[in-house]
Amino acid sequence: MPVSSPVICFGQQPCGFFPRRFLFAKVMTARRLQAELGGEIVFFYHDSDHDPRETQTTLRHRKTGVPAQMNFACANKIQRKWSPLFAKRIAEGWQATTARQLGAYLEPQWIDAFKQTAAGNVADFCLEMYRKTGLLDGIRVVRSGDPAVRRAACDVADFFIDVPYEGETVRARWIEGSARLHEGGEKFITLPVASFGREQISPTRDTRLRWMQSVVHCTHYIAGAGEQAYLRPGDAPEITLVNRDPIDRSDEAHV
Repeated sequence: MPVSSPVICFGQQPCGFFPRRFLFAKVMTARRLQAELGGEIVFFYHDSDHDPRETQTTLRHRKTGVPAQMNFACANKIQRKWSPLFAKRIAEGWQATTARQLGAYLEPQWIDAFKQTAAGNVADFCLEMYRKTGLLDGIRVVRSGDPAVRRAACDVADFFIDVPYEGETVRARWIEGSARLHEGGEKFITLPVASFGREQISPTRDTRLRWMQSVVHCTHYIAGAGEQAYLRPGDAPEITLVNRDPIDRSDEAHV
């Protein structure tokens, strides 16, 4: 019986308008494995996540080395707090304002790449920037927000659903038969949801591996430092889990 070709996968939310160094390390780990085993590399791009902290971008001043934190400005507070990253619209003027700040941190070629990126939402902007840096050359991207991916994925017991709220699309946790938005602490907003389809569902942290694997069918998965604490290998015992290669200043941008 022929052995199937390896499928080497790593996953990550959009993690800054320049990729964080831990994402660069995942890619380099995947390329090393591919050189050893062959096969293809798949980037599971979890653009369904809604946490705006994921896209904070830390750049170091070219002369002083002092780090600076930057992030997207979204069209409104509801989007910023609860919309999935693929639905967080970038506020008008953010790109031009941010570009004026980048000269102290980046070489001109990367500032030009930033200026030339045309994307209306946070997830698309990040993905286009990652491609412009060459990080994703030869890598297939599978997006958790893609309706076709969601239709093909398996059922999971713990999940979020994308639903309308005050004119926006928000990502609500499905808990005990109701859709809830977390306001902070013990406070939630319960939304009236009569019905929903598979195209609205995305996994939680604990169900993401099984949900992703039902679509990607990978043989190897590269786990980041944070993932190693919560991934449950028993959910997909056919996968060989590989820890990503170490890298210093992992939360800072790689440019």
